[in-house]
Amino acid sequence: MLQIQAAPLWAYAVGATSALAAGRQLQVWERITAGEGPRTRSHAANPYLALTLLFAAVLMVPTGLFLLWQNPSWATMHVARGHDDVWAGFVLAYAGGIPVAAVLGFLAARALVLAGAGYWAYLQCAGAHFLVFGVLVHGWDGSGYERFLSPGARDWAHWPHDSVVNNALDFATSGTFLALLVLGAAVVGTLLLMQVGWLVEGWSLPGAQEDRGVRPVLAVAIAAAGVYGLPFLGALGASALVRLLGGWPGLVLCVVAAGLVLLPRRSPVRRLHQLVGVPDRHWRAEPEPARGTAGVRSDRPA
Repeated sequence: MLQIQAAPLWAYAVGATSALAAGRQLQVWERITAGEGPRTRSHAANPYLALTLLFAAVLMVPTGLFLLWQNPSWATMHVARGHDDVWAGFVLAYAGGIPVAAVLGFLAARALVLAGAGYWAYLQCAGAHFLVFGVLVHGWDGSGYERFLSPGARDWAHWPHDSVVNNALDFATSGTFLALLVLGAAVVGTLLLMQVGWLVEGWSLPGAQEDRGVRPVLAVAIAAAGVYGLPFLGALGASALVRLLGGWPGLVLCVVAAGLVLLPRRSPVRRLHQLVGVPDRHWRAEPEPARGTAGVRSDRPA
């Protein structure tokens, strides 16, 4: 649904965020299937990975291909001016690459969650969304938002001759914007329902109430701000630094600022993350489910 340069990054972010939202369930699933045969232990048997892959294949890929067919100039950030400039193999790579990127993001975040590194799994989500917003806000030449707000090649060519407000209004009245609204309601709405639903589902499992430090509604708001809001603000700040200081000095200062905000143990971002209730212990360190639970063998080590 996003422009092609940002779509694979968004797919990776969707996969990582889905695994983080279902982190507690993934730990329970690992505990339940410990010692089982390869059919039960395979990634294909994991319902959360399967649903994430289904979301990418059924919603992300078709909507992206629709926008590429409807408006190839906008979908390629005006690198291509029409259908004749888009190589068929590139379309095939795009259709196959989106589900692959979503699976890679899910598996990377899942591995960190199972290892008890929930905060580092969150950094996977935040980092990927930062890159998505960075492409849309700044792009590769500083004109990311101009390319995003130009519905056609002619609008992009005439961008310097009008104000940002007028260009944004022209985009808001275009067919591309209408398509984004309709498709976004389906794609983003389904994504939020899935991820928030998994997060709330995890809070009903043993130990979740103790890990979550605030009420569920506030926890959802904190999670959304950390996964979407903070990366967007970071992309705006990084773009401003690059414009003010130049390419490499701006990027270096951006990396240093991100490290100071995200990495210290007493970081406010880390403290807010702890309030959401994402598990921060290895899956083997979690308490065993109660005896008599279907599919759980009581003789497995904790």
